[in-house]
Amino acid sequence: MSVVVTAPDGRAIWDDLTGQSEAVALLAAASSPRATARDAAGTALAHSWLITGPPGSGRSNLAYAFATALLSDGTPEGDAATARQVAARSHPDLGVLATERVIIAIDEVRALVTSSQYSPSVGRYRVMVVEDADRMTERTSNLLLKALEEPPERTIWILCAPSEADLIPTIRSRVRSVRLRIPSVEDVAALIQRRDGVDRATATRAAREAQSHIGMAHRLATDAEARERRSRTLELALGIRTVGDAVRAAGALLELAGQDAKAFTVQRDADERERALRSLGVQEGGSIPPQLRSQIRQLEEDQKRRATRSLRDGIDRILVDLMSLHRDVLLHQLGADLPAVNEAIAPRIAEAAAAGSAAASLAVLDAVAVARRRIDGNVSPALALEAMLVSLTRTRTAGRS
Repeated sequence: MSVVVTAPDGRAIWDDLTGQSEAVALLAAASSPRATARDAAGTALAHSWLITGPPGSGRSNLAYAFATALLSDGTPEGDAATARQVAARSHPDLGVLATERVIIAIDEVRALVTSSQYSPSVGRYRVMVVEDADRMTERTSNLLLKALEEPPERTIWILCAPSEADLIPTIRSRVRSVRLRIPSVEDVAALIQRRDGVDRATATRAAREAQSHIGMAHRLATDAEARERRSRTLELALGIRTVGDAVRAAGALLELAGQDAKAFTVQRDADERERALRSLGVQEGGSIPPQLRSQIRQLEEDQKRRATRSLRDGIDRILVDLMSLHRDVLLHQLGADLPAVNEAIAPRIAEAAAAGSAAASLAVLDAVAVARRRIDGNVSPALALEAMLVSLTRTRTAGRS
């Protein structure tokens, strides 16, 4: 039987991992003291784990729940204290690499690998978590591979990525994989209702429009501005008729993505700068001594990189919303008996379906997918978005002719 580990608010640490019962059961069993005893003989607890799943499925949440269970001493008091430390990323035996950059820097991985060689100071293990392991270059991945090949006896690595294919084959061969699935709309709605205190209808709509992405469902359920930005995205897409419309819509959508990114980063950047200055002994509004300016410049560079990633993520969310819109249009055209993502604008979807063809809708979905791949390949988001929307107008014109 696994240890029941409690989160800082008293809940079991696995409670928020909705729809992932098989993965939870596996990791809860692997982290129990009894499993640990067996693994001294070399059976169940692997030294390296890879948690994969689509965005919003709870990869990092599961990784930190697993880390909490591994670091816990098994008593209720110890479990709660450990959970608080892991939540704050301050546990002495926890190493974390969570980047806001587009690419994980090799120096960050090198520092984590060095830290992984230390013996645990208070827990049963030393646990190293790498979020977004798919953001490593091949050179950086090979550096991590050396640590995975010969880990210290009491070090556990937990990597997170969208899929196994996102990592180099030699790393895949060194890890035990745990695959997460997309949770159901009902499961996500129940979680949002319980955790965020919203009514069932609001939670269900948010879960459906977020397509079961837990983090996005939370935002849509609790942030009126996020809901407004999404509605504006769909309105802009439905209003495109000409190339001029497409160009104007591309600019407006980029502005929406920027607003979305800004909502994430502005206050966080200001708080981060204030903490950094305070830790360096600089008073608010005071001048920064020359010998400390390099550290502040490094922070500002990190924040710029984070802003770039946040903007790209915002654009990708817009493209996902556009795919959901045209998927609904296609289902209507085909007469498919499947639930729509955007039920709230069903009449507009019916109008769009009547104005085009299924072949045109398929072509639009392909164009959106191409835009996502281009942006992921470092094509300018503005160019990729504008090209996609212009091709959309041509596709619609061809579909009507």
